Amino acid sequence: MKREVTAPETLQEAIVFFSDYTNCHRTVIAMRWPDGVVRCPTCGSDHVSYLETQRRWKCYAKHVKPQFSLKVGTLFEDSPLSLEKWLPALWLVTNCKNGISSYELAKALGVTQATAWFMLSRLRLALQSANGGKLDGHVEVDETFIGGKARNMHAAKRRRLGISQSRSMIGKVAVMGLLERHRKDEGGAQVRFKVIANRKKHQLESVITEHVESGASLYTDALRSYDRMSERGYVHNVIDHAEAYADGAVHTNGLENFWSLLKRAIKGTYISVEPFHLFRYLDEEAFRFNNRKGTDAMRFALALKGIVNKRLTYANLTGSELPQTC
Repeated sequence: MKREVTAPETLQEAIVFFSDYTNCHRTVIAMRWPDGVVRCPTCGSDHVSYLETQRRWKCYAKHVKPQFSLKVGTLFEDSPLSLEKWLPALWLVTNCKNGISSYELAKALGVTQATAWFMLSRLRLALQSANGGKLDGHVEVDETFIGGKARNMHAAKRRRLGISQSRSMIGKVAVMGLLERHRKDEGGAQVRFKVIANRKKHQLESVITEHVESGASLYTDALRSYDRMSERGYVHNVIDHAEAYADGAVHTNGLENFWSLLKRAIKGTYISVEPFHLFRYLDEEAFRFNNRKGTDAMRFALALKGIVNKRLTYANLTGSELPQTC
């Protein structure tokens, strides 16, 4: 007997389910207004009526733009694309292990590559999450560099940027990661990240003190920038990678695994990522990593909650919006 789909659990079910506007409508309403009472996103009034032919509500409070659609007050606002395209795109972003490129999404949805790129950038904003307090317990700390290899650059470009093969770190972006370990019966580890200017002591120490509870056990490599962490109130455990990659529980292998997943997605799926957009791709990968224990449907539902009260315009994304002057 065929199961009646009221909420999709697989990609195949999601494609069929969200091809019907009624299902999209019901899904977004259930997320935005769980009590079933639709409220105006402008004034919060529930004195509204639904205009079925226009797929809009009308608010009877006195203010400008009294009519609003499901997209108003979300990341989808002002988008000409229908929910029948947005919701499958969100499903793919949250559940493709190595991400999905704008070219692949464009082909799947029947839109242009530029449109798909803008869609992905907006959806990554939905995957951003609040920090939720400081990390505690056992915390791994490590940093990595993301960017093209100097030996793969054209010789003219290397000369223009002043890069030699022996100084391959030039032109790369430094990213610092913090991973809170958990025992198997408590769920998976959780990761956070921060794009940093350099690996100097004051830079790394400020990130750790901001995100890690005093008294926690830190696990780092032998980088000298960490050598004052014991003085900062942490139990500092060091693994020297010149000697070994693990000494019992002293290692940073959890973060090394995350860096591997991240770089596999960037190199294999996205190919090229501009430094000023890198944090968006980190948001995406961190979301999937932190919620890897859940089902596809759970990750989709969690990401869908992140679309409300967020906005990213094309001008903001590309930096083409002129700054306001006094």
